Amino acid sequence: MLVVEGLTVRYGPIVAVRAASIRIAAGEMVALIGPNGAGKTSLIGGVMGLVGATGRVAFDGRDVARLSTEDRVRLGMTVTPEGRRVFAGLTVGENLRLGAAIRADRRGVADDTERYLTMFPVLKERLGQLAGTLSGGEQQMLAIARSLMSRPRLLILDEPSLGLAPRIVARIFAHVAELKATGLTLLVVEQNIMQALAVADRAYMIASGEIRHEGPAAALRADPHLVDMYIGG
Repeated sequence: MLVVEGLTVRYGPIVAVRAASIRIAAGEMVALIGPNGAGKTSLIGGVMGLVGATGRVAFDGRDVARLSTEDRVRLGMTVTPEGRRVFAGLTVGENLRLGAAIRADRRGVADDTERYLTMFPVLKERLGQLAGTLSGGEQQMLAIARSLMSRPRLLILDEPSLGLAPRIVARIFAHVAELKATGLTLLVVEQNIMQALAVADRAYMIASGEIRHEGPAAALRADPHLVDMYIGG
């Protein structure tokens, strides 16, 4: 479904991502893992057209490297950004409606709203509450639900555990596993290595802007030497 080849992202003279290549098959959940500052968010920015990049980005066989971010979203690529970035001054319901802004099927939007309020019942309880008054975990659930409202075919979750308490992280990843079970194609970008490897099918490990390892998530998770070496690197 997604093919990224030789992606390079520069910020002036600084190379944040160097010739990275990843592949994600339809229905697969892939983790992009690495410590803070490894280049994970820059790589996703390049995939989504949020930052300037060189290299090949193809979605369902179509070269999208020259398309705008909005056009990529219309094709079915959606990212839940790092730091949640909900619209604090709008209600939970208004945030969800904004997530469906590219859609014209009003009945479908209503059905999906109910579907994701059922998946995230705390949001249903707070439907008329300002998003800025939610807890960090609730905002993360809202950010994911808002992304789902665009009906993505590929959902990219950028650091969904960032700044959350361990028990909330466990809840978030339970929802991620639930989404995976529906057959949704997922790319989860995480610095919480073991948490991401516990739910992913495959993983790419990135350090200093370069893909260093890739393979089945279970095999990487079972190799403490590799993980220790990677964290150290």
